[in-house]
Amino acid sequence: MTPIPLDIHTHQVPIDVDALAELEGVSWDAAANALLVDGHKIGIRSLFQPDALIAWLDTSGIAKAWISAPPPLYRQQLAEQDAARWVQYVNQGLAAIARRHTGRLTALPHLPIEHPNLAADIAVREIADGGRRFSAPSGGPGCMLSDPRYDALWHALNGAGAFVLVHPGECDDARLQPFYLSNLLGNPYETTVAIAHLVFGGVTARYPDITFCFAHGGGAAAMLAGRFEQGFRTDRPGIDTALPSPRTALRNLTVDCVIHDSDALRLAQTVFGPDRILFGSDWPFPMGLMRPHEQLASLSKTERERILGANAARFSGNESD
Repeated sequence: MTPIPLDIHTHQVPIDVDALAELEGVSWDAAANALLVDGHKIGIRSLFQPDALIAWLDTSGIAKAWISAPPPLYRQQLAEQDAARWVQYVNQGLAAIARRHTGRLTALPHLPIEHPNLAADIAVREIADGGRRFSAPSGGPGCMLSDPRYDALWHALNGAGAFVLVHPGECDDARLQPFYLSNLLGNPYETTVAIAHLVFGGVTARYPDITFCFAHGGGAAAMLAGRFEQGFRTDRPGIDTALPSPRTALRNLTVDCVIHDSDALRLAQTVFGPDRILFGSDWPFPMGLMRPHEQLASLSKTERERILGANAARFSGNESD
């Protein structure tokens, strides 16, 4: 079994019953061992059990993991003041979990992308305390990452050489309610929209020191890279051809390996670059890589070793925090 030094994509939900009692819209159901968030029941118990994550890391031969808030905690409908209180709870809780497992877990503070000024304030504070790894939603209704309102956030993250795990939330499309399409199709769609705005909006060109890492293999971006390039080459309306081409810009992004298809994973390696595919599991969700060694077994030994280990070393930096 190939040792895996780092999993950049795992989730935890901090539970502090007393603190939750002071927040509206959330409550802990001790009998059911579940968290209720805005009427939605989060019932995957291992999300509340850091020891379960540690046990899975040990079983899977994974040395360390970065933990972030899962989409049910995004609560992007909250007003900015309420969002500030909620994100403070989430980030403090994730940090506390990481402190209890120093050397194994590192918290990625959540950036509420739906409130650009609040997200920038959080980033600035975390960076002042030495932080440089974050997680953020890919967008959401009304959120376009090419919007100039995000410039203060990108400026702060760029100055710190930050790593940002970008993860999709809910896709606001009623057609995707049947057949679990809100996840199967909606998640990669939301991720691809975010990538398109960063590329065509010139964000990756203006802020080259941010490492944007997109969950689930970057959604459909690898498949659409040629179409993006054709739009650029033929000077389609609204496209700034003074920017780097889409194919050039895409090679400045990183993605995780949660793709579930070896051919699609190889396409992602071609588009983003073989050194820019990082190991992420999406633990503990069933749509993730709960058996990574088995699920990546169809790759060549070189491909597998690169994804499971060599690439992480390039982007993980100092893991002593």
